Amino acid sequence: MRFLPVNLDALLVELADLDETLALFDSLQAEPIAGIEEIVPAARTLLIQYRPSAVDRQVLINTIARRDLSTRSTRESRRVEIPVHYNGEDLDEVAGLLGISREEVIRRHTSADYEVAFCGFAPGFGYLNGGAGFEVPRRQTPRTRIPAGAVALAGNFSGIYPKASPGGWQIIGVTPLQMWDLQRAEPALLRPGFKVRFQDAGPLPAGGLPMHPQPTASETPTGNHLEILTPGLQSVLQDLGRAGHTDQGVSMSGALDRGALRAANRVVGNASSSACLEVVLGGLSFVCHGRAIVAVTGAQTPVTVTTAGGLQWQPGNYQPIELDDGDQVSLGAPNAGLRSYLAIRGGFAVAPVLGSLATDTLAQVGPPALAAGDRLGFNASAAGPSVSVTEAPAFAPPTAADIVTLDVVMGPRSDWFTQAAIERLSSQLWRVTPQSNRVGIRLAGEVPLERRNHDELPSEGTSLGAIQVPASGQPVLFLADHPLTGGYPVIAAVASHHLDLAGQIPINAQIRFNPIEAFTELKPGASLVSADGKPTP
Repeated sequence: MRFLPVNLDALLVELADLDETLALFDSLQAEPIAGIEEIVPAARTLLIQYRPSAVDRQVLINTIARRDLSTRSTRESRRVEIPVHYNGEDLDEVAGLLGISREEVIRRHTSADYEVAFCGFAPGFGYLNGGAGFEVPRRQTPRTRIPAGAVALAGNFSGIYPKASPGGWQIIGVTPLQMWDLQRAEPALLRPGFKVRFQDAGPLPAGGLPMHPQPTASETPTGNHLEILTPGLQSVLQDLGRAGHTDQGVSMSGALDRGALRAANRVVGNASSSACLEVVLGGLSFVCHGRAIVAVTGAQTPVTVTTAGGLQWQPGNYQPIELDDGDQVSLGAPNAGLRSYLAIRGGFAVAPVLGSLATDTLAQVGPPALAAGDRLGFNASAAGPSVSVTEAPAFAPPTAADIVTLDVVMGPRSDWFTQAAIERLSSQLWRVTPQSNRVGIRLAGEVPLERRNHDELPSEGTSLGAIQVPASGQPVLFLADHPLTGGYPVIAAVASHHLDLAGQIPINAQIRFNPIEAFTELKPGASLVSADGKPTP
């Protein structure tokens, strides 16, 4: 095993092959280590997120290093049959790469069972191993759109795109089955350990694939609610995210400035983990139907309240705002920062999705973004915990004219880059481009980062704050809605204590990365206690 740093609360375990990776994953599932919060398996790695207050990093490494990789525990072996119309636009190219006919590609692809090794990239996307044993490179230029249901190959994996999305896999066919459906008790059709057998469904029907039913709209609230007049650039519900769904390819998501979300909830007397509205660059305007107490935190945002009688006042941020029935609230453009958080006493009356109200904009999981005319229900709360009047920002929100310094942890793939690139990461300023969003901050630097290792990186888990470097050499800083796995090397990650700050950096601001320690491979070694609290040599 190799142990590579990811962040102050995460590490990457690299193994020899998929069998060893799954053996370690099964071992950690069968005998969990206290303090591990999330494990993301991939082709040859496990990304392990842990709680430093519960387990020391060195103790964790030592404990994992002692695990036996020679056996696999029994995984769930449900069998799923996937009908495929083998009409993919890359089928002939795949046949040429493999040196066989297209008919032989189809015969082999349908003649043996695959196993879902792990899920990632998108909810419901399973990486299928075994089967025909094909080895096919990704496309040199990824497509901007691959249709939902596309059956594709990359490396030694098969996969099925659960929804239309960009992608670089080789398309050999399409299935009419819906791989991801939140209306099902188990949204993902494929889960790790499932067996998959592809079946040749013949030519595509003349009318094309059947349309899948769309989810029905939620009921419009008739009681207490906020009537949305203008949603601004983007206003979405966010809480602290949805943990425990990585086996379905679903990442945590959640608020980008968690400290501001918690503060907003404390101001109105909610549990600090309650959902808030996350508003980008202001512009949100609504009428309150019912009495309420709200608060706005995060970016320095002017707030205007207009009563039903036409009187106006401007309350400050980080303080409780009492609203009467008919009051209109408008959030202006922030003077500093990017994202505001609006909490309402009692919380929002919205059904959770997979246990959370977080809106994952990449995976399209969670409540939709607000639109003009929406009615957003809230729970009346006449009594309960007292409000807080002592909340304040944890840091000064940055402006577009600022140079923002972010601490970074080098790794896990720093050694894939030239020494000049490693030095340039911290010596060069990086401008935040307009292509940035909740998925990640796209950066532009004067000189791109050069790789010394140009091999294709097998897909591996990616963490919040990861600085991934695509072929262009211009890095992307992953935020909360980043994909669960990725195929480009990560040179460093923004340290955990600066993630909230990263979520508030506006377009055109510049970032300076500050490595808090040089990259070094982590090694098993001596420690005072093991993860079970017993002394170790």
